[in-house]
Amino acid sequence: MTSTIGQSIEVLCNEQGLDREMVIEAMKDAVKAAARKQFKDKTGDSVQVEWNQEEGEIEVSAEKTVVETVEDPLSELSLEEAQELAGDEIEIGDMLLLPLAREEMGRIAAQTAKQILVQKVREAIREKVYDEYIDRKGELINGTVKRFERGDMIIDLGNNLEAIVPKYEQSRGEMWNQGERIRVVILDVSKEQKGQQIKCSRASSELLKRLFEMEVPEIYDETVVIKSAVREPGDRAKIAVTSNEKDVDPVGACVGMKGSRVQAIIKELRGEKIDIIEWSDEPSVFAANALSPAKVSQVRITDIEGRQMEVIVGEDQLSLAIGKKGQNVRLATRLVGWEIKIVSEELLKQEIAKQMGRMMASGEAVPITALEGVTATQAETLAEHGIEDVEALAAASVDDLVEFLDVSMDEAEKIKASAQSIVAAKDAEVEVPADEAAIAEGGPDLEATSADAETVSEELSPEEAAEIVESEISEPVEEETASDIISTISNGDQAAEEKSPEDKEKSGK
Repeated sequence: MTSTIGQSIEVLCNEQGLDREMVIEAMKDAVKAAARKQFKDKTGDSVQVEWNQEEGEIEVSAEKTVVETVEDPLSELSLEEAQELAGDEIEIGDMLLLPLAREEMGRIAAQTAKQILVQKVREAIREKVYDEYIDRKGELINGTVKRFERGDMIIDLGNNLEAIVPKYEQSRGEMWNQGERIRVVILDVSKEQKGQQIKCSRASSELLKRLFEMEVPEIYDETVVIKSAVREPGDRAKIAVTSNEKDVDPVGACVGMKGSRVQAIIKELRGEKIDIIEWSDEPSVFAANALSPAKVSQVRITDIEGRQMEVIVGEDQLSLAIGKKGQNVRLATRLVGWEIKIVSEELLKQEIAKQMGRMMASGEAVPITALEGVTATQAETLAEHGIEDVEALAAASVDDLVEFLDVSMDEAEKIKASAQSIVAAKDAEVEVPADEAAIAEGGPDLEATSADAETVSEELSPEEAAEIVESEISEPVEEETASDIISTISNGDQAAEEKSPEDKEKSGK
């Protein structure tokens, strides 16, 4: 009996890594609770349990106080009885421990002791796990897929320890089988008595960071620093990096020779596409980089305090910037931490043309230099050939512009088209008063025309219309093939689906 208890304690401590003294205390508490229940009619609550270290056994006894007149027989003992049991040296007020036969503890009491012991050991194990893992949140660990419970995945971490990957923390599109090796990142550790204590994730952006730290030595030694990372698990991710040394290219270090490093991470994430972005402390530059693979023309900060900006892109880059169902711009918004509104360069030019046309209709002069691509020197050259205003420029032939300005045919066509759009906008403004007069007479068709004419966006001054502030953009990230592009808009009021240039022109008002 003695050796069996001692051996059981040693085995339990070795298997679970528990403190021997803690296990002994738990066992004493369990036996004490069972003995109180068994001997309550003899001892009440005065049961004492001790561990005999030399003999390796549990000693159960009842503690009683020696008194002259016994009032509570469960906790008191008369002087005569005490002296009979322990000798004449016993005096009133002494405490005696009267041994109780463990053999009298029946099957029910033994089962009670076992249940209490198991419960206390479990509590001790959970406390040990909590203390060991609470400081490891965000750490990458390895395990084996053990089983599935209502969509949740249970991971075996070894040493009789399990972790859980909830369904909402699993990456979309990943399929795992029992027995497969898996890498997860620790999200949280709890002390709750039910379920697995360690909650892990395959969908967290922390997993992406840890994988890059493991694959890229420059990140591990802090030459390259990960500034931020965002994911739409199973689909696409963006990670922003910077270098602490001028000679080290952070993006190149993460990509690796022929893409070996990033491909290893893509393989681990089961094909999830990853955009590696160079971080910048200038929000406009960072935003332009973050919208990769789209090439950005201009970035305008519209609200510094509200962290809002407009990103202007060419018509051919619009679908790339927004992305499929808005994913690209949504990820860029989360990565940069600013609200990003994608604006078509063509629609912006149309708006500027409308403003200039409105100025001309009101009698204000619009200099030729206000047109995109026309310099002051070119304006002087045109004036020498009798082209002194926008209307004259719109009426000039493309061949004349090529000859006068010494530019290509495409450039000449762009200048002429810009002038024609302004003249067309002016003509439309001139017609508005007549429409308003017709409305006063009750013409329904003209009423609709007038309402359309009054639908304009924010006013621009002549200087603002002539000079759009452009943010200098660093080298654009290399464009991917169309089949590799998956992208989006972050806000509900922004376009959530790709549109053709014709559709955008219709909805640009």
